[in-house]
Amino acid sequence: MTHQILLYYKYINIEDPEALMAWQKKLCEELTLKGRIIIAKEGINGTVEGTRENTERYIEAMKADPLFADVHWKISASDGLAFPKLSIKVRSEIVSAHLDGEDVNPTEVTGRHLNPEELHELLKSGEEVYVVDMRNDYEHRVGHFKNSILPPLTNFRDLPKIIPELEYLKDKKVVTVCTGGVRCEKASGYLIKKGFKDVSQLNGGIVSYMEKFPNQYFKGKLYVFDGRVTMGFDTDSPAHEIIGQCDKCNKQSENYINCNNNLCHRHFICCVNCIETSGAFCGDQCRN
Repeated sequence: MTHQILLYYKYINIEDPEALMAWQKKLCEELTLKGRIIIAKEGINGTVEGTRENTERYIEAMKADPLFADVHWKISASDGLAFPKLSIKVRSEIVSAHLDGEDVNPTEVTGRHLNPEELHELLKSGEEVYVVDMRNDYEHRVGHFKNSILPPLTNFRDLPKIIPELEYLKDKKVVTVCTGGVRCEKASGYLIKKGFKDVSQLNGGIVSYMEKFPNQYFKGKLYVFDGRVTMGFDTDSPAHEIIGQCDKCNKQSENYINCNNNLCHRHFICCVNCIETSGAFCGDQCRN
């Protein structure tokens, strides 16, 4: 493919988020990049898409700034259609946690970083370790680590609500995982702040593990927040497992759609057969 998507973040003190937004807007427009970038005083979180040449130029421009010289870039091939436009915003956080008085600064407290190879070897070893998925519940429905703990997070802001369910892990070896790593920086730090003794996080997120070890301990596909909806590596392999289930017939499916009733617009998994027989509606009430 001629295009690629860059997924990245960096927790670092940004003195003037508005100035950084202006620079990012100018840079991305010059390179005809589309996507989403969130900037806050605590850092930057971005997903941008463009031609291979222009995304490489974007990386070089970012590396030239000492603030972003060590950013961990996650790169995947695309068709150039993942984003309809460019959106760059200044917000209070680069990922909405709303921990208020309990907020965590990942530059001060966060879990140990395990690279994909280290996590893979840890899982292979048979050592007692608990992988805790810090993504939203609709994300891990279509893919997650084998035997991982899937807390009922409807939004990352629900993080404090799930702590009581994880209390039994306070003295265990815990590894937090999420799409690209940005949520785990705060989630792992928050667990440490709540008294969890042995907390690590998957550096580079699930996407980095899948790229190195497709169809191994991570089963299914990865939910992503762009036009692709889900992504995977080597998904044509017999080793690829479909773990998602159609909400209507419970058959295996990785096909996410939005309910065709505009008053509902619920995001759910629906197989092609059910769409053809009963329409792209989440239930009888919406269809009628």
